[in-house]
Amino acid sequence: MIFDTDKYLRPYSDIIVRRQQAILYRKRMIAGYGKKLSDAVNAHLFYGVHVDSERNNVVFREFAPNATAIYLIGDVNGWRKEEDYRFRSVGGGSWELVLPYDRVPHGSLFRWLVEWDGGCGERLPAYATRCVQDPHTKIFSAQVWAPHTPYKWKNKFVPKKEAPLIYEVHIGMSSEQEKVSTFDEFRKDILPKIVSLGYNTIQIMALQEHPYYGSFGYQVSNFFALSSRFGTPEEFKHLVDDAHQAGISVIMDIVHSHAVDNQVEGLGMIDGTDHLYFHSGDRGVHPAWKSRCFDYSKEVTQHFLLSNVKYWMEEYHLDGFRFDGVTSMIYLDHGLGKDFVNYDCYFDGNQDEDAIVYLGLANILVKELNPKAITIAEDVSGLPGLAAILSQGGVGFDYRMSMGVADHWIKWIKEKSDDEWSVGEIFYELTNKRADEKTISYAECHDQALVGDKTLIFRLIDKYMYDSMSVDSHSEVVDRGIALVKMIRLATIATAGNGYLNFMGNEFGHPEWIDFPREGNNWSYFYCRRQWSLADNDSLRYRFLLNFDKEMIHLIKNNKVFNNKPLHIHQDEMQKVLIFERGCLIFAFNFHPTQSVTDFRFSAPSGEYRLVFDTDSADFNGFGRNDSGITHCTIKEYNDSKLSLYLPCRSAIVLRKIK
Repeated sequence: MIFDTDKYLRPYSDIIVRRQQAILYRKRMIAGYGKKLSDAVNAHLFYGVHVDSERNNVVFREFAPNATAIYLIGDVNGWRKEEDYRFRSVGGGSWELVLPYDRVPHGSLFRWLVEWDGGCGERLPAYATRCVQDPHTKIFSAQVWAPHTPYKWKNKFVPKKEAPLIYEVHIGMSSEQEKVSTFDEFRKDILPKIVSLGYNTIQIMALQEHPYYGSFGYQVSNFFALSSRFGTPEEFKHLVDDAHQAGISVIMDIVHSHAVDNQVEGLGMIDGTDHLYFHSGDRGVHPAWKSRCFDYSKEVTQHFLLSNVKYWMEEYHLDGFRFDGVTSMIYLDHGLGKDFVNYDCYFDGNQDEDAIVYLGLANILVKELNPKAITIAEDVSGLPGLAAILSQGGVGFDYRMSMGVADHWIKWIKEKSDDEWSVGEIFYELTNKRADEKTISYAECHDQALVGDKTLIFRLIDKYMYDSMSVDSHSEVVDRGIALVKMIRLATIATAGNGYLNFMGNEFGHPEWIDFPREGNNWSYFYCRRQWSLADNDSLRYRFLLNFDKEMIHLIKNNKVFNNKPLHIHQDEMQKVLIFERGCLIFAFNFHPTQSVTDFRFSAPSGEYRLVFDTDSADFNGFGRNDSGITHCTIKEYNDSKLSLYLPCRSAIVLRKIK
């Protein structure tokens, strides 16, 4: 158990065991003793819209126990309430309507008209798998989706990535054009870039349908519906298929932490009550996001969300999930404004035990469906055991995001001058991870790219990005920024626990921020795109950062760096030198802003070493101060083997042992 290897968890062993038993008990209650959870969560196969080709009809079903009547309104009847399109109650709160297929063929638009004591309203099906927005009215409708030629998969899954190198993407803003891009455009134009860079996993945001584009996909309305603004289900399947053919895993940023408050499009008030899937009253409203909070204790909610996990994996052959907003789920106060300073914070009664149980069930389900699939938790609190296996008292995630790493880089840049940086603090904070959990590190993700925040390159260079990124320009600010960005990214990936993440465009230092179309910017797409051409322009410096990232990713992957833990070798606070070993590689950093170091000696395993990576290389817009052809040999000094290196200021090198 996790408290056997961490003595500080022993006082909480009863709570850890109780949580573990609660997950197993709930699994038995849903699936039955000794049976698979994956065989028992199939609500999506009953509810929603299902075309029966043998009977040539379409079956519509909804769970709405508070409803007194439900009607289908849509293309079929001029959006009018008619008795011919009234559902019948089939018991247990379920409603059903069967229509001939020729009345509601593929592409037909519709909504429910739900009546309850004291009111009525138009709603979309809770289990709708296709929703589209009217370009004029902006109103969403559900759509019958049953193409005559279903997509035929060529490649099902790819081998599990033991060391995920994740390229985080948003389909809509992936084009350079000022528009919403599509699955097909991404597959043809962006997927080849990812393959070339060497990343082995794509993490896709905003796949679940969401009414407001600017929410980045985090205000979900229709949990089973692929966002139609990016294209069709078949086009997304083609994208996943081609990624698999290239050996790249595809994981989804799934939002089960809350739901949009919209009533027509979303789950809120779907049958006239506010608590069918959610908590009622104040607890049902997120105090910061103003969205609806799921009640994970309810059987209907458990089946809805678990069926959702199963649907995305089986329908779209996804290789796993990054669960968003886990901190908000697992704390009754959603972790807002709270510093998690000691272990009491994880076991003090402020935890939503039902949410923890649900997350444990979701992890069990994913592994039953595909043992090679991976799950990643986005949690800022550091809950012990979140990414530990269930049998050891964990919740079962494969990885957790090392969210503090990016925060520390921002803190050091904002609050300290370059000569105040502590290399010891850097190494400690980048490597401070639980031994019983796997982690994904990143220097910056989409959060740092959004309007109101800044990417690392923009923090370091700021206004000089507008007029000093030419290869012919001379700017100490730009030279510093580019040098530090390369060092930061290399230090982050070299100390990462078990994987690494980059947000699209950051690999070449994409300028400025992401600002979605909104009233405040006259609904402009100018900042909601990726300017790929900057990295293709030989007259600009962006291409050097792209070259750097590509070579860095291949270095880490080809040398299987994550198979070993980083071992501290040497640090010198005065000279700002940090050196550590990882596998067959030695990473040496000189963070000093002005002082290069000659004949820097440190203990190292005896042998010969060759320079295999240099942030100061001219290929990466550095000053080329190192000779890449030199073989570095250890020397004996007082019964110790030592290496002697020249370490230019604001640069890092990587050596590989060759003998």
